[in-house]
Amino acid sequence: MERIIEMRTLEHQPAVTAMGIDRRPDAGPPDKGFRQREARLGVRLAFLVAGFGMACWAPLVPVARERLSIDEGVLGLLLLCLGLGSVGAMACVGVLCARFGTRRLIVLSGLGMAAILPLLSLAPTPIGLGVALAFFGACLGSLDVAMNINALEVERLAGRPMMSGFHALYSLGGFAGAGFMTALLSLEVAPWVATLLGAGLMCCSMLLASRCLSETTRSGHGPVLVAPRGIVLLIAALAAITFLAEGAMVDWSALLSIQTDLTNPEQAGIGFVLFSVAMTLGRLVGDTIVLRLGDRLTVRFGGSITFAGFAILLALPGHVIALLGFVLIGLGASNIVPVLFRRAGKQQAMPAALAVSAVTTAGYAGVLLGPALIGFAAQMASLAAAFWLLAVLMLFVAVAAKAVTPSESLDRPGASGE
Repeated sequence: MERIIEMRTLEHQPAVTAMGIDRRPDAGPPDKGFRQREARLGVRLAFLVAGFGMACWAPLVPVARERLSIDEGVLGLLLLCLGLGSVGAMACVGVLCARFGTRRLIVLSGLGMAAILPLLSLAPTPIGLGVALAFFGACLGSLDVAMNINALEVERLAGRPMMSGFHALYSLGGFAGAGFMTALLSLEVAPWVATLLGAGLMCCSMLLASRCLSETTRSGHGPVLVAPRGIVLLIAALAAITFLAEGAMVDWSALLSIQTDLTNPEQAGIGFVLFSVAMTLGRLVGDTIVLRLGDRLTVRFGGSITFAGFAILLALPGHVIALLGFVLIGLGASNIVPVLFRRAGKQQAMPAALAVSAVTTAGYAGVLLGPALIGFAAQMASLAAAFWLLAVLMLFVAVAAKAVTPSESLDRPGASGE
């Protein structure tokens, strides 16, 4: 009898190895909830690395200019190489994601950014730096498309809004990258050493992400190259407008603050700081907002709030209260793009991977063309008039919210496709 009791007791005890893990053949795989948490961690790391890597380059721009003894014209062409590399990759990587899934592309793109980052501080000639920037931009563009597609799949499985939170990690990564590189350069650390340290952090993060990322559905049959059409064209246009507004805040907000007597030249950057902080905070709470309002109202209110921000900023020149405009623009625009990515993944006019690729490409084209378009409009009329044009475009985004969310029942991320 004692022998029987002892055997039954052993049967109910878990098999424990030296590592403390149950290795019984019938232990089974990790539960579904654990796997989903891992997948979310992998996507968050990808967004964090993308923002961190891109921001690491920004403090290196004046260093590269001084080291290579180039003027503003050449520097502008070099920055164009970065943008062209990004947009070129975005236009093509959707096909690869549809064929091979996103996990491998995310890891390879992130590691590629890390590998090229030190070269940006070592390139001996402007041509060499241009080539390095083009490849760096291509890796960034590939990572951007692949991680957004993967994020949509993770969000779909979770059945709740998550895109705004993922995009918030990109913003936080940007703050961390810029601060990290600026701090090291301020301590007179050699640029190549600083970039090497940054690349090491990126590699560690991507290797961890590679163990967590889930794989997305592959489309092995049917046409892969599909021209953007239907609702995807409208979604891409709205993304381009929103990115255009964001890009204008980056490139022109300081000058606008000076021309409207809102700040003096030494404090001209305060508007962009307010905009950036508001956008990051908006995205950190964006998933909760979308859960309560749905996609349609989020875009409608977001576009309207952004319009109000531009109106306050432009209608009250010289008044401190006009600084509220920067905050409203950041809050209003913060969750529009994440929602547009979700809608691109839900539509059925074309494969989701190619739709996300088209929306991402259009958005970054807006960032690239934005500074030139704003400058041209400012030359034809005034900078304030150019910003009023942006305000009207953001009002159009609010009006078009219904068109990109044709059914309220589908606004919830857990809903079925259209």
